[in-house]
Amino acid sequence: MALKFGVIGGGSWATAIVKMLSENLDEVGWYMRSVYALEHLKKEQHNPNYLSAVEFDTTRLKLSNDINTIIDYADYLIFAIPSAFVGKELEKVSSHFKNKIVFSAIKGIVPESGKIVGVHFHDAYEIPYENIGVITGPCHAEEVALERLSYLTIACADEEHAKVMAKHLGSDYINTTITDDTIGTEYAAMLKNIYAIAAGIAHGLGYGDNFQSVLMSNAIREMKKFIKKVHKMKRNINDSAYLGDLLVTGYSVFSRNRMFGNMIGKGYTVKSAQMEMSMVAEGYYAAESAYKIKEKTGAKTPIIDAVYEVLYKRKDPKKTFKKLTEKLD
Repeated sequence: MALKFGVIGGGSWATAIVKMLSENLDEVGWYMRSVYALEHLKKEQHNPNYLSAVEFDTTRLKLSNDINTIIDYADYLIFAIPSAFVGKELEKVSSHFKNKIVFSAIKGIVPESGKIVGVHFHDAYEIPYENIGVITGPCHAEEVALERLSYLTIACADEEHAKVMAKHLGSDYINTTITDDTIGTEYAAMLKNIYAIAAGIAHGLGYGDNFQSVLMSNAIREMKKFIKKVHKMKRNINDSAYLGDLLVTGYSVFSRNRMFGNMIGKGYTVKSAQMEMSMVAEGYYAAESAYKIKEKTGAKTPIIDAVYEVLYKRKDPKKTFKKLTEKLD
């Protein structure tokens, strides 16, 4: 009997993941909170709000605005909703999904618990760690929509689960690799959004490419120290899941976190920048959580500190980044 896959989320990344799965499956389950988006998708064959150029054969989609319907349907569940909304969505869950294979495509921290998504699922829902995985980049949803060659890293403690997910996401334009560093890759996916905000702030303040390269070079070393403090294991920080994902998020025009930071650097308040953006900048929430974690672990994180001070302590970006430049090498 064929395995069933269900995607939780209605944003750009969820839409891209459904597209990838549709290359390999006769049917894909898809939960969207918005009734309007679902009805539009059924009639017009595309998501009205995100990646609207991607057309779907809706006869091959099991669509529902009831999260429990898709949880009951699927063997493998992929969560692709902003981390800030995970708690609220999971409040709706009445189905038991302790025995499901759950993959997170969420690049952030659950605010209610202050934990990365995999740890939150384990602690709150008793899902065994070997049944929890992570889908990470470097990969932008917009380039998946355009079918530009992209790379995914699939992390899971159970190698077979990772292989199954990699097989069903891979295609002629999606290359996949697997790893057992579930916690490290998830922290990297969270941290790179903070560093992308830093890159955006620097750009908004008028710093050029020379400084950006120094910032990214320091960011990957800072990421290595941070992850080593929270989860020590053998890993190569220069692998695509860490360095590659950091670079694409820090430099790409598709990066919402860089865009958010750029607006802050240009003088927007946090609230006004959030209101103007149609998508959630995960790094905003991650900055507070990462700062609290580093306070406990004692990791030295001058870049995270600077972003946190600008976003949460309302420190002047220009003065804060001037001080930061003196701490980088």
